[in-house]
Amino acid sequence: MIKTDGIIFDMDGTIWDTCKEVTDSWNIIAKKYRDDIHFTVPLIKSCMGLLMEDFAAKAMPQVEDAQLRLKILKECVVFENGYIEENGAMLYPTVIETIRSLSGKCPLFIVSNCQAGYIETFFKAFDTEKYFKDYENPGRSGLAKAENIKLICQRNGIKYPVYVGDTQGDADACKMAGVPFIFAAYGFGDADPKDCAEKIECFEDLEKVVSFE
Repeated sequence: MIKTDGIIFDMDGTIWDTCKEVTDSWNIIAKKYRDDIHFTVPLIKSCMGLLMEDFAAKAMPQVEDAQLRLKILKECVVFENGYIEENGAMLYPTVIETIRSLSGKCPLFIVSNCQAGYIETFFKAFDTEKYFKDYENPGRSGLAKAENIKLICQRNGIKYPVYVGDTQGDADACKMAGVPFIFAAYGFGDADPKDCAEKIECFEDLEKVVSFE
């Protein structure tokens, strides 16, 4: 078990799966620009966790103009926030119950490579803001995930942080931040076992692999 006084969560592939809602909402916006832009769930999943510039390049390779790609993506994500807030998204099983239980034992946080407003959408859609002490994303801070993890730890005086995520990118960010990584194996990606302090097969297993300072 890992001793902790603060659990930091990734969003996509860890807490919820918004790929269908993202895909549906983005295709509404894409039609305004070009007929050859079409997003699919597998494409969106393959891009999750990337910074916006990299996401745009991978999701819209047919758009050669990098500035136009980014403009389209930014409009998509603004529209997406309202769409998800209204329509909801798929939470992984027992997320609310486990978060509620954990929040009574130690502070909880979110750090995600997402746009400003996205984490707040989760809070509003499922009434979960009360369970989290702080959160950060590059859309608000301008920083990459490793730096945002460090920022959350510094801002909240966390001595024994752990980070829960579902990709090798999350593992790499944890390594750069000097924070133990708990791999959510049920999520979107894979991670090298040597980079994982623990692995969970479902969200509720988190309570079995952490102890509290």
